[in-house]
Amino acid sequence: MSRASCQRRCTMAVRQFFLCATIFAAAGTHAAQSTNAANAGSFPQKPIRLIVPFAPGGGTDFVARLIGQKLTETLGQTVIIDNRAGASGTIGADLVAKAAPDGYTIGAISAEQAIFSNVRKMPYDLVADFAPITQSTTQFYVLVAHPGIAAATVTELIGVAKASGGRFNFGTSAWSVGHLAGELFKLRAGVNMTHIPFKGTAPAITALLGGEIALMFSTAPPAVPLIKAGRLRAFGITAAKRSPLMPELATIAESGLPGFEATGWNGFLITARAPQPIVAKLQREIVRILGMPDVQERYARAGIEPVGGSSEAFGALIREEIAKWGKVVKAANLHADE
Repeated sequence: MSRASCQRRCTMAVRQFFLCATIFAAAGTHAAQSTNAANAGSFPQKPIRLIVPFAPGGGTDFVARLIGQKLTETLGQTVIIDNRAGASGTIGADLVAKAAPDGYTIGAISAEQAIFSNVRKMPYDLVADFAPITQSTTQFYVLVAHPGIAAATVTELIGVAKASGGRFNFGTSAWSVGHLAGELFKLRAGVNMTHIPFKGTAPAITALLGGEIALMFSTAPPAVPLIKAGRLRAFGITAAKRSPLMPELATIAESGLPGFEATGWNGFLITARAPQPIVAKLQREIVRILGMPDVQERYARAGIEPVGGSSEAFGALIREEIAKWGKVVKAANLHADE
């Protein structure tokens, strides 16, 4: 056999080898996709663990428990709420990131985790290590002040704050959306205020009523009764547009600080390694639940608006929020010990 003939045969053999390898790889991929689709069709076949990375009784817990209850009814399998509080949600989120990629461990998330990812090094990447399922809810904050402050509008409030020579204090839970809303307000309005950290909204409101602090950004439910009773003065909400929950109250953006926005939100994530068909099934179920009238009514009573939407939209929101609050943290020179 000539050397040229030998080379032709070798070349043909190599091509056949790579052709076979390609066919087998495609077959393997098709088989894996078929298996995932089949698994999604029969999912779930056992209880699902829903990790809430905060203590029972908080806003994230409230949102997650109602969704978990409805998922139990619609999926026919128990959804077990597992509260794993600690390190500003880091402990619970890490369990979700490292969970088995079978769809049986999902996690609740809040805006605070996007904020805190700019403050400390996390054991996970909030974008790369998770697959977003859907945003569940959004929640605006109300800028409220002690009624003894001589201001009736946001513009007047800014003027009083500037004239105080830095004696204005505002209070919230550290690293909450209310805290960062206050820092954003300082930056946009050009005022000097000191943040006073509290262990929750209730003690901060108590301090505000007692005149220990001048103002705060509060969630609506605890603030509305006090506003109606004249014990607190409301200046605006932090949402980009007026809310049907408080339509009479203007946004801060339209009241003197154009572009100002700071909203809380919740949603659901799963490990990035989970099969996409299962992620899609969970997304469809949760979005359907968020459209139920009784669910919408219960959230509305708590000052929360249901959202829903695609996994892609929720992923984009998380990335935007990390970037947005990262700029505020840097500009305000905030550190983890605050």
